[in-house]
Amino acid sequence: MSYQYILTDRVEGAEIITLNRPEKLNALSFGLAKELDDELTRIETDDEVKAVILTGAGERAFSAGADIHEMAGMSSEELAERQAFRNDATWHLATFPKPIIGAINGLAYGGAALYSSTLDIRIGCERTSFRFLAASYGRVNSSWSLPTIIGLPKAKELLYTGREVKAEEAERIGLLNQVVPSGELLDTAMAMAQMIAKNDDRMVQGLKRLLLEDIGMGYRERYDNEEEARATWLLAGHPREGFKGFLDRKGQRA
Repeated sequence: MSYQYILTDRVEGAEIITLNRPEKLNALSFGLAKELDDELTRIETDDEVKAVILTGAGERAFSAGADIHEMAGMSSEELAERQAFRNDATWHLATFPKPIIGAINGLAYGGAALYSSTLDIRIGCERTSFRFLAASYGRVNSSWSLPTIIGLPKAKELLYTGREVKAEEAERIGLLNQVVPSGELLDTAMAMAQMIAKNDDRMVQGLKRLLLEDIGMGYRERYDNEEEARATWLLAGHPREGFKGFLDRKGQRA
């Protein structure tokens, strides 16, 4: 499918989606956000896609966040309508059933920092930096997503101040899973996506659902939730079948 503001590619079970407005630092215009949501909807039920990589075009930015120049020219009614769509699209990204890996190739500010905080795994490079800027322009976001990654005290600091978080600190506090040289960023993300793609996709997606549903639950509740899942919607066959499948994927005989 052809798009104006994103690029898509597929390699061995992984789809790469690239935010493609490098001349605007990949700012999240309505058109770009709509195309991203459309593509996620398209591949959500595509069994060939086991994992997704989300990155930005160019060397400067994953995304500079919302396109404020576009928003400044809209009426109140247009802004309200598009904000309602963005709310739904952000939730879709956050709860997408398949793992999404962020290859954060540059700055991720404002709405793009929010996007990043909803992804399953984030890999950065020496150019990566984050700023959670909502309070600086009279809004709030990320209060529901960021604390689950970096904890409440650090989330308060970043949300209240809007200060820049560079790659080294981001890795230290858990905002990035790892930092690699920029020339290795996409290959590293792809290697991780393909590791995921080799596993049982029903169980990988089940794990993601459990992890998201269990946020805020007590320790015993999380245990019970997993036990219930194994007995119902994540019911598997005899363990030997799972072990056989594992060996088959490893190219060994059971």
